[in-house]
Amino acid sequence: MERMHAVFVFSAILLFGSLLPQGTADPVGDKQALLNFINNTPHYPTLNWNVKSPVCGNWTGVTCSPDNSRVIALRLPGNGFQGPIPPNSLSRLTALQILSLRSNALSGPILPDFSNLGNLSELYLQFNHFSGPLPSDFSAWKNLTTVDLSYNAFNGSIPSSISNLTHLTSLNLANNSLSGEIPDLNLPSLQQLNLANNNLTGKVPKSLQRFPSSDFLGNNISFTNSPPPALPVGPPAPQPSPSSPSGFTLSESALLGIIIGACVLGFVIFALILIACFSQKNGGGGAAAAAGKVLKTERSPAKAVAGSQDDNNRLVFFGGRNFAFDLEDLLRASAEVLGKGTFGTAYKAILEDATTVVVKRLREVTVGKREFEQQMDLVGSIKHENVVELKAYYYSKEEKLMVYDHYSQGSVSAMLHGNRGEDRIPLDWETRRRIAIGAARGIARIHTESDGKLVHGNIKSSNIFLNSRKYGCVSDLGLTTLMSPVAPPISRAAGYRAPEVIDSRKATQPSDVYSFGVLLLELLTGKSPVHATGGDEAVHLVRWVQSVVREEWTAEVFDVELMRYPNIEEEMVEMLQAAMACVVRMPEQRPKMADVVKMVMDTRRVDTRNRPIPEIKSDTSTPTLTPTPPTPTSSAVIGPASSSGPQ
Repeated sequence: MERMHAVFVFSAILLFGSLLPQGTADPVGDKQALLNFINNTPHYPTLNWNVKSPVCGNWTGVTCSPDNSRVIALRLPGNGFQGPIPPNSLSRLTALQILSLRSNALSGPILPDFSNLGNLSELYLQFNHFSGPLPSDFSAWKNLTTVDLSYNAFNGSIPSSISNLTHLTSLNLANNSLSGEIPDLNLPSLQQLNLANNNLTGKVPKSLQRFPSSDFLGNNISFTNSPPPALPVGPPAPQPSPSSPSGFTLSESALLGIIIGACVLGFVIFALILIACFSQKNGGGGAAAAAGKVLKTERSPAKAVAGSQDDNNRLVFFGGRNFAFDLEDLLRASAEVLGKGTFGTAYKAILEDATTVVVKRLREVTVGKREFEQQMDLVGSIKHENVVELKAYYYSKEEKLMVYDHYSQGSVSAMLHGNRGEDRIPLDWETRRRIAIGAARGIARIHTESDGKLVHGNIKSSNIFLNSRKYGCVSDLGLTTLMSPVAPPISRAAGYRAPEVIDSRKATQPSDVYSFGVLLLELLTGKSPVHATGGDEAVHLVRWVQSVVREEWTAEVFDVELMRYPNIEEEMVEMLQAAMACVVRMPEQRPKMADVVKMVMDTRRVDTRNRPIPEIKSDTSTPTLTPTPPTPTSSAVIGPASSSGPQ
């Protein structure tokens, strides 16, 4: 009896286990197919695909079904894949719905075994080196809604089997070597078509004549099946007279008809010229006007340039990766406004492969294309751990964009001043110190460029982020020379401006030092550069700290959130000394940024439990801080072992 009971319990456990959701299961077959692909296809950069790690939720570019049983999307644009797709690899992903291998260097034909991908709905293979004919039978992909095979080397004819794709809404075969006549593609759902720049001949089928002629440019085709209408020339001419030298005469009414027709045609041509000139004068015509409407909605900045881009106005990348992503990625990306700053608006854009970037849309750029590109090349060449790297830029007459990596933790400004509720996590002293060290190093590096003449011009806590080692990292550099003179800023940003910049509206390296000093005060006090007190009057942080220091040192200067950390008073005083040296009124009395780095790095952690509070003395010009010097045996540098290495 007991044995039967045990068997029953065991069977029940097995049954119950089989009914549990398999949310943590790994799609073993799909995993092996992906590994076959990546192990046999040269690529750079390397992906985090590892046989020991789970596929779903971990592998870059891979999306699984809700129950994690199958791979349903593979997005790997711009990963440097080269050569042909290995057979019996991706074709085994039979549940795949989205495949994007855009902007790589893949070559060879589309494999016949791709017909196994019967669930495919979106196919993006543009900007590769694929060649050979297109698949003769598209019937296997009956669920396709989007097909983009543009910018490859496909040849042969366009298969008529595309007509079987009844759900197809977008077809792009532009910039290939396709030849022959265009088949009659009766696709009522088709909304977007591009067959431009091929070797197609014949006439555009009636079913496709609803699309604009620009979708067929660069081919030897005509857009109509009917012959051109003859111009009316009046009643028939009489029989030629033997006395006529040419053997041909026209009646007066025929001559009058020709003259009137010529006048009308000339008027039409003249009107078209006037319209074209007026359109150029007002920003480029309908496309630019449509782009302007999008700009006013403050949506994705890339959508604003959709009407103005051409072959010469593409994203320009740094670091040798020309197609890590392209403008089409930004066009498709969902975007949200991160903030509006001195030089433009910043957007967060999530690309198709789940990569997140920041796109800065510049305003009031006053220089031409050549000078803009030269400045972008200078900024893009700066590679330093404490300077946010410029990934790409875009220039057109209407729009100028800069693309950076996205920092998920947000800016130092958000860390200091955001979320003052009960669940706020205070910014500890060690993190603030690392922010100061990293930002100082980054600015000092910037000041060495262009023969020691490059200026940041917009240093503030909203332009400082944390790098992977949790040190400060400076963004938004090199824009002052591109913009109209710096206008007096409003609200919080006004407190970062050195006095001479407010008057001259020209940023310099000494004014960068002043702005960095304000940042140090912000880190020490937790207060904004311009903040309100109990009344409505705005208080400038520099003036407030100077007034407090002028009387005598009190704990009122430092952020109350720092009071919980023991034995840091000495370090805070030394950091305050560095800040006060940076914000003196006379530019020539401020230290160089390289000296500021040393001052910040030399702050020491000491045991101050039995030490008197250091005394700080100051006047309105050059403050003098006199903390009690630490004992050599109790001091230690916080941060990397070597103060000379990159942070």
